[in-house]
Amino acid sequence: MSEFNAKHNRVVWMDIPVADLDRAVAFYKGVLAIEVTRESVDGFEFAILAHDKGNGGCLVPMPDHVGAKPGPHVYLNTDGRIRDALAKTAVLGGEITQDVHPIGPHGFRAFITDSEGNTFVLHSYTDA
Repeated sequence: MSEFNAKHNRVVWMDIPVADLDRAVAFYKGVLAIEVTRESVDGFEFAILAHDKGNGGCLVPMPDHVGAKPGPHVYLNTDGRIRDALAKTAVLGGEITQDVHPIGPHGFRAFITDSEGNTFVLHSYTDA
């Protein structure tokens, strides 16, 4: 994610669940006409969609989530106020489904269900 994203966009990232990483890489590379780069962190393989200064995303092997709820993970920008956003989630009719946790050099995230039953990921570069 870029600094520009954190300052100017509400949706800053997405994780797209896939059953077959090779097939998904070929699909998104061809359909979007962009570079899709395979990566591995601690033995976990995934693929990053090229995003330069724009909103980004990655293909994540999660066969149980393909075509089912929650589907893609859409990351919403709560930079510098993720704890405040979580505090307001329950008060405003939502639910925290996974508390704040680090995602390596990419900051912190927490999973919520909104007041309408939609699943989202809150993102912040800081745990504040």
